[in-house]
Amino acid sequence: MSEQQAPTPQDENQLIAERRAKLAELRKLGPAFPNDFERKHLAAGLHAAHAESEKEALEAGKIEVSVAGRMMLKRVMGKAAFATIQDGSGRIQLFVSLDKVGEATLAGFKTWDLGDIVGAKGTMMKTKTGELSVQVSEVRLLAKSLRPLPEKFHGMTDQEQKYRQRYLDLITSDQSRDTFIKRSKVVQKIRDVMVGEGYLEVETPMMHPIPGGAAAKPFTTHHNALDMPLYLRIAPELYLKRLVVGGMERVFEINRNFRNEGMSTRHNPEFTMMEFYEAYCDYRRMMSLTEEVIRESARAIHGHAVLEYQGKLVDLSKPFARLTVVQAIMQYNPHYTEAQLNDRTWLKTEIERLGGKHFATSGVAGLQFSLFEETTETQLWDPTYIIDYPVEISPLARGSDSRPGITERFELFVVGRELANGFSELNDPEDQAERFLDQVRQKDAGDDEAMHYDADYVRALEYGMPPAGGCGLGIDRLVMLLTDSASIRDVILFPQMRRED
Repeated sequence: MSEQQAPTPQDENQLIAERRAKLAELRKLGPAFPNDFERKHLAAGLHAAHAESEKEALEAGKIEVSVAGRMMLKRVMGKAAFATIQDGSGRIQLFVSLDKVGEATLAGFKTWDLGDIVGAKGTMMKTKTGELSVQVSEVRLLAKSLRPLPEKFHGMTDQEQKYRQRYLDLITSDQSRDTFIKRSKVVQKIRDVMVGEGYLEVETPMMHPIPGGAAAKPFTTHHNALDMPLYLRIAPELYLKRLVVGGMERVFEINRNFRNEGMSTRHNPEFTMMEFYEAYCDYRRMMSLTEEVIRESARAIHGHAVLEYQGKLVDLSKPFARLTVVQAIMQYNPHYTEAQLNDRTWLKTEIERLGGKHFATSGVAGLQFSLFEETTETQLWDPTYIIDYPVEISPLARGSDSRPGITERFELFVVGRELANGFSELNDPEDQAERFLDQVRQKDAGDDEAMHYDADYVRALEYGMPPAGGCGLGIDRLVMLLTDSASIRDVILFPQMRRED
């Protein structure tokens, strides 16, 4: 059968057997996986240097090159053959002819399979149709591919296979490779912005004796030598703020968090965040800096800050809107009245009617936030900061000096999902201790995501932490936005999956 079609399982087993037989013959001739070929040129560089050159000029110049990559296409024509190889930068065509490589090499080349890794030396040329190519004088098989690639021209169609076998997805999909190249550029731009703002990048523990820094269920493990439970971190916040206590006044960390919760198009149990903290500032400064980071990240990969997501415009160039929880509910749900939103009994009934959850201990502000989650969050398409969160759901945020029960906290929503969370930091150790105790009471009342009491963190605050602001920015969700990706799995190289068995 032709390898241009996706093989059936039976055909695939036959192809694998045939390729193993070829490998067995290769082993008889010497090292079957040599590592002495020196590649000196990449496909993208050759196209950049010679795409505009005339055919005759290339022939006269005899520009010698050495390339290597995976064979993606092959076309045999009697005494010659064409092949397209793919390296990390792109693709380049090889022209292998009898008069340049000899009968034995050409015969061997004809038996090689799509997916094989090959190295070639030769000179630059253009074909009659004007395609830039390497006229091969030497070609070698560097690694034998024992399994046939997926269907060649349309990429992988099985979404689950794309996630499980990302290596195949990257081989066959230009779009997937481009997404992860852009992800890397976004992370680099974030680092550039933060360092430019005088921040120091740090690393804090991944295993915590007490889970803290966010309201989430942790993964639990055990340290044998110390005979103690440990938790994969749900957030680095409390460690980063310990550094602020220690005099490191501007710190940031880009790294993984782990939350033992459900999976969806926007949730993966292992995800990447940037958290950053700055002394002598408040949540307004954090909102401004978050905005700058996002805008510059968009410009880094698009050249501008106005983009399209899932067919709808998103303008990151304008100042982001700022609304309180109640203002947002009323703006996007005009059928609600202010009186209803301040009626605890009505709020509980409405949340239950919508199928939402709330805790018996929730006050009016906490119930307002629950209603916001049920009715408004997904409607926030344009970048919008929701501000002034209630104390009862913000145990690490500084309370407002003028509005009892409200904290100086924000969450940023774009295209209907949360992208960042930040606040003026609570630096009063006695207030923090009481907030932790309240979280313990909520946990005892059945809230599995309530925080633990962290005595050492309270002790750190007792040494004195300057006024500060902090923020956590979801890198995966930001990359989803900037690459027009519908699922978080599309921007994580190896997302969590169920076991195949």
